[in-house]
Amino acid sequence: MSQQFQHDVLVIGSGAAGLSLALNLPAHLRIAVLSKGELANGSTFWAQGGVAAVLDDTDTVQSHVEDTLNAGGGLCHEDAVRYTVEHSREAIQWLIDQGVPFTRDEQAGVDERGFEFHLTREGGHSHRRIIHAADATGAAIFTTLLEQARQRPNIELLEQRVAVDLITERRLGQAGERCLGAYVLNRASGEVDTFGARFTALATGGAAKVYLYTSNPDGACGDGIAMAWRAGCRVANLEFNQFHPTCLYHPQAKSFLITEALRGEGALLKLPNGERFMPRFDPRAELAPRDIVARAIDHEMKRLGVDCVYLDISHKPAEFVKSHFPTVYERCLTFGIDITTQPIPVVPAAHYTCGGVMVDDHGQTDVPGLYAIGETSFTGLHGANRMASNSLLECFVYGRSAAADILARLDSVAMPQALPCWDASQVTDSDEDVIIAHNWDELRRFMWDYVGIVRTSKRLQRAQHRVRLLLDEIDEFYSNYKVSRDLIELRNLAQVAELMIRSAMQRKESRGLHYTLDYPDMLPEALDTILRPPTYAD
Repeated sequence: MSQQFQHDVLVIGSGAAGLSLALNLPAHLRIAVLSKGELANGSTFWAQGGVAAVLDDTDTVQSHVEDTLNAGGGLCHEDAVRYTVEHSREAIQWLIDQGVPFTRDEQAGVDERGFEFHLTREGGHSHRRIIHAADATGAAIFTTLLEQARQRPNIELLEQRVAVDLITERRLGQAGERCLGAYVLNRASGEVDTFGARFTALATGGAAKVYLYTSNPDGACGDGIAMAWRAGCRVANLEFNQFHPTCLYHPQAKSFLITEALRGEGALLKLPNGERFMPRFDPRAELAPRDIVARAIDHEMKRLGVDCVYLDISHKPAEFVKSHFPTVYERCLTFGIDITTQPIPVVPAAHYTCGGVMVDDHGQTDVPGLYAIGETSFTGLHGANRMASNSLLECFVYGRSAAADILARLDSVAMPQALPCWDASQVTDSDEDVIIAHNWDELRRFMWDYVGIVRTSKRLQRAQHRVRLLLDEIDEFYSNYKVSRDLIELRNLAQVAELMIRSAMQRKESRGLHYTLDYPDMLPEALDTILRPPTYAD
């Protein structure tokens, strides 16, 4: 039997953004935090680098803003950048207050402000401003925030819950546009439950699993973006998909990212013959923004016909490498690679979705009562290219801001009543799951081949033709069979892929992460690519 639930706030996603929102809400609110797998399966846990923030006396808000604007290819919204950076210090202090064990700087000691943490530097940053927990920052942050959430009796943490679709007044045929909650598959029971809520937040991460090679965990399927689009929200700049330049290349290494902090601490990119190549592509060499580094690697691999390039930090003292990058050192060692003496084989992989659901400074979407935070959202911070370690900062700043906005609106929003249950009366169990597996594989392959690091108009047209056929097939399957996690994710991935392709086809230039051979130059005016769904309420 399906069940009905009611909460003041429904948070779909259990990573940095979702937990930050939940923990910044008052204790008298009933909050549900949903994870579609186990709680630790999201991207936050695997983030290695750190959080960018203005923490050092030699650094300034203006410097961080300018670095972000420079990396963003002219498309960052300066007001959003400034808002995020101006709230960076208080966000980090909140994390410290929660007990996050950031790496301390034993040599520098405590400065006059009492700040005693080690800061590193990453690509695009002009200062050391990345606070981190060795090279496993995401794990340290996630573990700490999860423990805090478990201690709050008003926060329910629910695993194996896959959101199917949002419930809106429009969907129910009522006057108005408000979000009233969501239909959610309980993987244990196989039933679709109804979650009513005064406020709903999408914190489901990005959509990098739309590509064949990705650094992301399996759940990064664009669920929140697809659900928001179907509910009537605009999306923006989905053509900008960041490819991390350095994912470990090894047949047994699934999606293991080699942190950018290695390059920040002096690691060099080399060809198989040991020759450095980044100085030929950018004066910043290995510290150039990720899009430049990823395209350079892609170019060299295609030029030479090689499967990978190499990242070498073996010229640094072994103890330095082991102490600064214990996670990378241990993981590579399991594959027979000693990074203190050997270079690391690396390839680019889809890493971060820079576009997303359009929101304001509080994470509020076009649909009243619906918020989108973290990688699901488009705040204007990242522009045409995300600068390293700004993404975690965005999670905390906007998670806290959304919580404040919800608190300000509490008295004016009532709990939705008598929501209809999910209707599964017309569907049957599928005996053709091979169709889902085949479509999933086909989608990710043509997205990698046609909508990857380097694009052409012809490739995009082919991708658009294929994705429309897939959407028709998936829609027919969805209408006739009971939902499963695989089917829900495939439906969402195909929808977001179609939006990515449409966005890429609209941009008749090369800018930031979008590079097309047919339009290699950048246009003089930087404009966002905004898509409006058929149900968008002007």
